[in-house]
This record gives sequence, structure tokens and C-alpha cells, in this order.
Amino acid sequence: MGGQSHELTGGRKGCCPCGCDHGNGQISRRTFLQGAGGATLAGAALTGLTWSAVAMAEVRGEAAPKRRELVVKPLLIHDLPRRRPQTSWRNWGGIQTEEQAKEEVARIERELAAISKGADFPVKFLPVARIQNTAGLGGIGDLDSADTYLVYAAGGGMDTFDALGSKGKDIILFCRHRSGPVYLWYEIISPRHLRKHTDSLAVKGMDDQDVVIDSQDEITWRLRSLCGLRNTMGTKIVAIGGAGAWAQPQDVVPNLVRDKWKFDIQVFGYDKLAGLIKEARADKSAVERARQRAEQYLNSEGTTLETKRQYVDNAFLLEQVFRGVMNEAGCTAITINSCMGTIMPMSETTACLPLSLLNDAGYLAFCESDFVVIPSGVLLANISGKPVFLNDPTYPHDGVITIAHCTGPRRMTGKELEPARIMTHFESDYGASPKVEMAKGHTVTNIIPDFASERWVGLRAETIETPFMDICRAQVDIRYGCDDLLLAERMPGFHWMTGYGDYMKESNRSQKNFIKSPKC
Repeated sequence: MGGQSHELTGGRKGCCPCGCDHGNGQISRRTFLQGAGGATLAGAALTGLTWSAVAMAEVRGEAAPKRRELVVKPLLIHDLPRRRPQTSWRNWGGIQTEEQAKEEVARIERELAAISKGADFPVKFLPVARIQNTAGLGGIGDLDSADTYLVYAAGGGMDTFDALGSKGKDIILFCRHRSGPVYLWYEIISPRHLRKHTDSLAVKGMDDQDVVIDSQDEITWRLRSLCGLRNTMGTKIVAIGGAGAWAQPQDVVPNLVRDKWKFDIQVFGYDKLAGLIKEARADKSAVERARQRAEQYLNSEGTTLETKRQYVDNAFLLEQVFRGVMNEAGCTAITINSCMGTIMPMSETTACLPLSLLNDAGYLAFCESDFVVIPSGVLLANISGKPVFLNDPTYPHDGVITIAHCTGPRRMTGKELEPARIMTHFESDYGASPKVEMAKGHTVTNIIPDFASERWVGLRAETIETPFMDICRAQVDIRYGCDDLLLAERMPGFHWMTGYGDYMKESNRSQKNFIKSPKC
């Protein structure tokens, strides 16, 4: 299974990330994100947390809240023409009568029930509504409660589509060719609606990726993409020690993330964290719970201990502090600045294993507070429903590149734990870090963001080996299918985000019109 790399901009694909200007630089897909409000560029400080409150929040549960469901409103737009003598009285299409329209609604309901049953993401379909024209929209009471409109374009006029577009929701346009009665807009969706009788796309926030012909699978992956985006916009994340960006000027990238992704970054100072850790270590019940959880973890299948046991016990206690802070603050995401040293003296372990544990429990936990790459990880995790791996890449050669870090999740499939050796963090030779033995043969999606928050590169690859080199503990060689030199030339930024599965299409679509690609 060879891989290809793509520019994650506007959904354009190619053998390599060409960097062509396909985006338009808008902040979001359509205007449904306007509800998130304007950007707040000043950092928000997370204050007022006491150990008693944090401890109570931690005890409430280990698993993270589930992703919010995507609410979809299906709309059948059709005609009911009347025969007139000696003139054209009907458009193309196989839905021309009341009976045919009712049969089509039943067909749509069966198809949506199948999608809902098989979906690996949370989705809710509202009742199918059918209208003939713009006036019919006034009688649909649940339009505003939907995130997305799934429009079955059997008939109707452009004004109806335009009226739906003005609602500021994302839209998928479905046309039938052979899956049922042929639709009118199978003929004219591009020249009449998307291009408005011109040779260029003319509908703000829409393009050919928004059109589906016949395929229910094509509908499904688009909905998966939109579910990921809806769950990513406005993410509230705790930034221990402040919001950073690898090798970038202070505050520039975090403010871009606040602006473009509407992230609510809650800064939690190390002085406050130190106080919580001190109180946690004095809390006998918290310490005992950490010890018991560590014991259970180390006894789980495929887990071997190759560091001091106390480092692992301390790591579980630190994880409990992190989880309690997130739960009390109403966050499901956390990142840690200066994790290569600052946290070690106060916790007497490293943050590596705690972050791995949080990811395996369904939270989003990242080291280094690198907001260059964090949005891509939040998005990829929300698309896939699986943990993602923030990693350091190396240099591409012979179709292979090594990616590595000391915070690898073990539940990369979203289900079972992969084997792991619990070792020290490599650079410090201290603490507890999982060397995750990621299985061979997994297709992986890699997202490679640039420092300017303008261009993402996507790389599809396959895991081929988990070596044991003198580098970060969780390490894996991946094989890709594009040219080495082209990949090397087009690799922006530094850190990558990697997840199991092929989510290139979803990643492309969910941030089109959002990340602008530079010209060649």
C-alpha cells in the first residue's frame, strides 16, 4: 500500500504536494462558523482551581466525553409540473408527481438509516423534508437546528439553493444518475448553480467537492469530515506553562489558531500546577488510586516495565492531576509547554506516559505546546475518532521516513492497546515513556502543517517497522509512494500529526477554504 502526498487545500490531489494556489483564504467552510464569534487574541488564564475541586473532577471518570453529533437536515427539492399543450412543460428528471416524490422520500429514509447504522462517527438525521420552491422553506421548522443540509436536488430552481445557502450552513448536494429516478440537477448542477452561468466557481464556500452522484459512501465520508470540523472549531484546551509554537516568535502562532480555529486556550501556570501536584502527593487516596491503576496497567497484556516503578506510579498521579484540571475547566484537550524539563522536578516523572494515557482514554493530549501542529491533531482525531500521534519526522529517503516521539498513544486503532515497553524518556533518561510497538501494515494519514498556518501537506503512508534506535521511544518507519525529493522540498514546518487510517479526503474537505496555499 504505497502512499501519496497531497496539499490539504481545496481538496486538490496529486502525486506530490505541489503547493499551487487552490485556496481562497477564507476563515471557514461557509458562514456556519460565524456563531463562534470573533477571535480573542489575549490569552485566557485558568485560575481558581483547588485540589479538592480537581480531585473530585478527576474521580468522576477516566474516559473523555464523546464527540458531538453532526445534525443533518435532508431536503428533497422536486417539481410537480402540469402538462401544457404544444410546449415544454417539464424539466429533466424522474420525479414529476406526488406519488413519485413520496416514493423518493421513502428511498432516502432507507438510505439514511443505513448510513446512520454504519457510521463510525456521531450523526443525527432530522426528518426528510420536501419542497418545490423557496416559499416551501418557510414551513420547515428545524432548518436552523441543523449543522448541515443534505440536499437531494431532483428539481427546483437556483433561487431555492441560494436561499438555503444564505442560512450559513454547510451543504452537500446529492444527485441521482442510476441509484433511482434520475435528477434534473445531475445535468445542470455545475453550469447553473456552482458556476452561475460562468466558467468559474461562483458560490461562496462551495465547490465540486460538495456534489455527490449516487454514492452513499461519498455522502458518508463528507459527513465524517464535517463532524470532525464541527467538533474542532472552538476547541477549549488547557495549555500548561503557556501556549507555544516550535521555534516561532512568541504568541504569533497561538493567536493565529485563536483567529482561524476559534480555539479557547486556557493557560495554566507551572506555579499553580506545582501546588496541585504537591497536594495530590499528600492525598493518600489519590496516591493509592494512582498506584492501583499503574499496577493494573503494567499487568495488562503486552506491557513490559523497563524503568523504575515509582516513575510509573508518579505518572499515573500526574495523569490524574491533568485529567482533573481538564474536567474542572470543561476541556477535553491539554498540552504541556517546557515538558522536557520544567515538569520533571515537581512531578518526579515525565509527562510522556500521562499524555499517552490521556490519548488512550479519548482526550486530546499533546507535548511541547506546539500550536503549529495541534489544530491538525485535534481535527484528525475528531474526524477519525481515534488517538493521534504528534511526532518528529526525519528526512525522506528510499520511500521511507522515520517518525518518533516519547508520547505515543497505544490505542491508535481506537480499540485495543498495542504492545509497549515502558522505558525512560530518551533525552533525559528519566521518568516513564511508552515505546509503542505500532503494528506493521497500517495505513496512516500524516498531516504536515506549515509555520504560518497557511498550508498543510498530507501524506498517506504505511507502517513498515518499529525500530529501536537511540531516538524518542515511540518510533516507526513508514513507507510512502511519492518522490523523495519532492516530499523533501514540500515538507513545511516541523512536527507532524499521524493517525491510523486513510482520512486524506476528510482532512482535505474539512479545512478547504480555510488554509490558504501559497503559489508555486
